[in-house]
Amino acid sequence: MQNKRLRSGVPGLDTILHGGFLSKNAYLIRGGPGTGKTTFGLHFLLAGISEGETSLMITLGEPEINLRRNAQALGFDLTNIHFLDLSPSSEFFAKVESYDIFSPAEVEREPVTQQIVETIQEIQPTRVFVDSMTQFRYLATDAFQFRKQTQSFLRFLLENGATVLFTSESSPEAPDEDLQFLADGVIHLDYAPIGRTITLTKYRGSDFEHGEHTFEITSTGIVVYPQLTPKATPRAFPDTLISSGVPEIDELLHGGLGAGTVTLITGPSGTGKTTLGTAFIKEAAGRGEYSLLYTFEESIEMLARRSESINIPIPAMIDKGMLTVRAIEPLNYGPNEFAALVASDVAEHDARLVMIDSTSGYRLAIRGEETALLTHIHSLCKHLSNMGISVILIHEITKVTGEFQITEFGISYLADNVIFLRYLEIEGQLRKAIGVLKKRHGDFEKTLREMEITRYGIKVGEPLTRLRGILSGTPEWVQQDAK
Repeated sequence: MQNKRLRSGVPGLDTILHGGFLSKNAYLIRGGPGTGKTTFGLHFLLAGISEGETSLMITLGEPEINLRRNAQALGFDLTNIHFLDLSPSSEFFAKVESYDIFSPAEVEREPVTQQIVETIQEIQPTRVFVDSMTQFRYLATDAFQFRKQTQSFLRFLLENGATVLFTSESSPEAPDEDLQFLADGVIHLDYAPIGRTITLTKYRGSDFEHGEHTFEITSTGIVVYPQLTPKATPRAFPDTLISSGVPEIDELLHGGLGAGTVTLITGPSGTGKTTLGTAFIKEAAGRGEYSLLYTFEESIEMLARRSESINIPIPAMIDKGMLTVRAIEPLNYGPNEFAALVASDVAEHDARLVMIDSTSGYRLAIRGEETALLTHIHSLCKHLSNMGISVILIHEITKVTGEFQITEFGISYLADNVIFLRYLEIEGQLRKAIGVLKKRHGDFEKTLREMEITRYGIKVGEPLTRLRGILSGTPEWVQQDAK
């Protein structure tokens, strides 16, 4: 029979733990200084208080008074948490205590052990947080004695009905591999280019969400952002086509974009990629479908003003409750945090269309290698498309003309549809063309058409059948045969 699960008290962590900690087990939280180990433990104890349980903190390093003061700054009320403060007092230094016959471990271990036993037997805690177990190492005469004492200590707590969290202070001089072996679960806290990370490497008796997740320490405590994992079984959704509102573009797409697909709109700066994406959003609003637009490139005010000037009324769609636009500062968001924001917005508004403008800004949020971008954007797009939500990714390429290129890095495989915009130099004028390179779920028109952005919206012409070398950026007219 599986143990009862206990809430961790940390928002997002129970998702990784598949429901919470298994009761009457012992879990190690390890990490360097300042990674949030103590704050995690306080969340755990407070969750127990909210459930009507008894919580005990055994502190061997930081005094109780400091812990209460720091917790108060986070808005934590520790009134009902029991404390056993075994941290060194100032009197130890003032009295210059020394041991001439016995070692410090032999002298101090017995009173410490006695205090722990008496406290546990008196209050019978359901949850115990030990910060940190490393201090017990200095009460042991050697590594074998430490392991034996620690194992006995944990068994004593568990046999008395407690679920235990304990921390370690790992260093090259005092590694904690022995504690990892003794624990039923191991949680690693660390720093990475994408921010603070949390990883599980062991979780006895249960499965868990693998991978490197992120978290942040806020003014009210810790929030964990699990790495988004696409659902194995996609949700059933209607097989409909999404119109752009521009007949010629719909002709290129043989009716429009399929629902629940990922569309990549790619092209150089200024070709109208964002405008084309918002045209699909405008049509979705006309059908009564909610859309989400995340802009990494410009402010909401700038986007709204520019769109209104070309007959795409973004402010009106927002006012009517058909669109949410969020301006994202990529350096303030990690990839998991952004994915959590999107997932939350989708659930809140039952959105059917999500547009991300652009992948360059998203890449800044990753703050890592190209492979990291592919991993995170794949997870997000797959998660949304499996729910029947259409995704539009705006991607900017650096080359204005010359050799044809879809992307500088390999994200085109993610897309069910690829629409490309292109500059053309014709008779000394810089003009634009639009074409479809890929449509996974259906046929499409193989020709290119000239496109223009006007104050009335997007204007697209007839197929450019008399031009050759269009993809080179410098096409030539093909002379028609004389009749």
